[in-house]
Amino acid sequence: MAPRSDLLAALALALLAASVLSTGAKADFDDQFEVIGDRDHIGYRDDGNDKGQEFSLELDQESGSGFKSKAKYLFGEFQVRMKLVDGNSAGTVTSFYLTSGESATHDEIDIEFMGNSSGDPYVMNTNVWASGDGKKEHQFYLWFDPSADFHTYKITWNPKNIIFEVDGVPVRTFKKYDGLPFPSARPMTVHATLWDGSYWATQHGTVKIHWRHDPFVVPYQGYHANGCVHDKATNKTSCPAGSDAWMHRELDDGELSTVAWAERNCLSYNYCADGWRFPKGFPGECGRK
Repeated sequence: MAPRSDLLAALALALLAASVLSTGAKADFDDQFEVIGDRDHIGYRDDGNDKGQEFSLELDQESGSGFKSKAKYLFGEFQVRMKLVDGNSAGTVTSFYLTSGESATHDEIDIEFMGNSSGDPYVMNTNVWASGDGKKEHQFYLWFDPSADFHTYKITWNPKNIIFEVDGVPVRTFKKYDGLPFPSARPMTVHATLWDGSYWATQHGTVKIHWRHDPFVVPYQGYHANGCVHDKATNKTSCPAGSDAWMHRELDDGELSTVAWAERNCLSYNYCADGWRFPKGFPGECGRK
């Protein structure tokens, strides 16, 4: 057995290494992102392995938390790995989305997870806003428990369509049609947030958050943004090498069949089937193929 002094020295070195990695992760975080909410509710970790850096968001009675990219993008592909709050997550909302801001004419592309009571599945809500026109939700019960492990969520946004993917599986496409709103003119920042959405998130707001279970923590890994960066000073946008792969991407027949499978087996809400919400007629894209 090693002497006690050697064990203590090894422990000290391990703690120092962890501190250095955490400090490095925080520095990289600050290079890429701005904090939303309380900085004390954001954690940083880098184990130096192929999983990359990990940022965790925390929600308690004092505050939620989040971060947004410093860069603004006009088209691109954006993905992250998340492991959602387990157990009773009712009232919590975990998000990964793009938005141009909060004006009445803003654009936005959303992936949101609405928590639920213990034993009930999460709802993954996808939505698109264009020039302030939203209410385009597709909601899914996924084919796995998103709180049991990390899974990859991806948004591809180009002038032709928006594609939502889960673990590489396309589950929704939102196409651009002539004369109908589509987010194509306003640069957007990438956001990730964890917040209290008790007023609407779980069973239409009837089930509230249970603070006795806090803090709620969601780790994010493998953040990747590959997009055309907009320079506000020059009002110009520059696209990276290889951008053609996603700039012109549309789903092929096999991928469209995957979307159809997700709609048959996982879709729990489709705004294009909600006549109560649209008594005067569905949005224009609902009748297009």
